[in-house]
Amino acid sequence: MSYPVQKSDAEWREQLTPQEYAVLRKAGTEAPFTGEYTDTVAPGVYSCRACGAKLFESDTKFGSHCGWPSFFQPITDTVEYIEDTSLGMKRVEVRCANCGSHLGHVFEGEGYDTPTDQRYCINSISLSLEPADTTGQ
Repeated sequence: MSYPVQKSDAEWREQLTPQEYAVLRKAGTEAPFTGEYTDTVAPGVYSCRACGAKLFESDTKFGSHCGWPSFFQPITDTVEYIEDTSLGMKRVEVRCANCGSHLGHVFEGEGYDTPTDQRYCINSISLSLEPADTTGQ
């Protein structure tokens, strides 16, 4: 696929840590309950760690207690969806629409009390939090 941000594999390896590369570029998964944003409740915007594209508003984050940050919807047109059958079941992979980096998966109908009944289960290592300016300036 063609994305607005295009880099060679070598450029991604140079930019990202080995763990970031494994998740973002090779569709890996960080261990549950280890990511820096799993329990974060700070206001702000979560962006793609690889390219900086804004992906999720903090007011769409919720506590699913699944081990990874969970959101009920992305910012409009910032992610793409890919069918994933890698574990012998059908899942929907979520990627950054700007650079194609792997973010996590989206699940529906799990019964969470959210406006969309969806859970975007996203790797912390795929994200960077840009805190909101709470000083009023």
